[in-house]
Amino acid sequence: MKFNTKAIHAGQKPEETSGAVMPPIFQTSTYAQEAPNVHKGYDYARVGNPTRTALEKMIAGLEGADECACFASGVAAMDALLKMFRPGDHILSSNDLYGGSYRLFTSVFEPYGIKFSFIDMTDLELVKASITPSTKMMWIETPTNPLLRIVDIKALVDIAKEQNILTIVDNTFASPYLQRPLEFGADAVLHSATKYLAGHSDVVHGAVASSHPAIMENLRFQVKSTGAVPGPMDCYLTLRGIKTLAVRVERSVQNAKAIAEYLDKHPKVSQVNYPGLKAHPQHELASRQMDDFGAMLSFTLKDDSIDAAVKFMSSTKFFTLAESLGGVESLISNPASMTHGSIPKEIREKGGLKDSLIRISVGIEDVEDLIADLDQAF
Repeated sequence: MKFNTKAIHAGQKPEETSGAVMPPIFQTSTYAQEAPNVHKGYDYARVGNPTRTALEKMIAGLEGADECACFASGVAAMDALLKMFRPGDHILSSNDLYGGSYRLFTSVFEPYGIKFSFIDMTDLELVKASITPSTKMMWIETPTNPLLRIVDIKALVDIAKEQNILTIVDNTFASPYLQRPLEFGADAVLHSATKYLAGHSDVVHGAVASSHPAIMENLRFQVKSTGAVPGPMDCYLTLRGIKTLAVRVERSVQNAKAIAEYLDKHPKVSQVNYPGLKAHPQHELASRQMDDFGAMLSFTLKDDSIDAAVKFMSSTKFFTLAESLGGVESLISNPASMTHGSIPKEIREKGGLKDSLIRISVGIEDVEDLIADLDQAF
């Protein structure tokens, strides 16, 4: 099946008892058993739910994975993955990553003795030099949040496999419509399904897809034991959102390309970070690794001050000043004070994230209206 067909049919079939085309919302906490531990596949809703199962099969199909485990949020999915590791284990991560990921790594897991190194993962020699005998995983974001750097998944996977290191890719920015990391050999792919998968800014959800038996066994154990599971309504809404994933992302990408070109030529803009621009340092890699360049971009003003950035963001009408991304509406934010505020200023700036950086999640509105909105804000 091609992608658009998968987004409708992957892992799906009409519900057995009624023939319902869309999976019903199984709003139940427990299931009748014929005898102790003898049941029709489900015993307690923390462990499993038919609506959740339908969604897991869908996401696994889109990513080309054998299995998927869904969680109450993207951070909950990360938390479950990190619980595979033990004190003394070392994890390599990008120095340009989502602030919530950094907070989870440093404030939750570092105190338990897990070690993290944050490096420029576009520098393959630096990656090799940063591996230690204790390194157990590479945590990969690509495109990165918020500087839109592109990391070479295949090259990192090759390095990791030589050292028996797991590779996990946060694919939230791209979505499986634009990038499928498992095709490059990654061991697992994570989504904050809150974003493009659900797509309507009305769900908080997370997912991990993998064909690695040990990873999936650990995730199923965490689902059962720690219980950060999504409710059936959230699973239903995410599954419904996926049905239009391709058409939503395609429209958003078209808009983002036009906006990136507009910003790149604007006299008040200093730099635009968008892999679809030929001047982007990893444009060629993005062309090979992704099916298109995505709908996220960031930029800095020539007046490189936080006051100028705040004034600009507060002046938009169609771009809503808000956190998150990947919905049908266009959003604008200041990572340093919002999504990445948990990262210390000196570490942010060392990684290239200036206080005045503006991040845009481009929606599906008419692009002429979006550009006019930016124009009046300038």
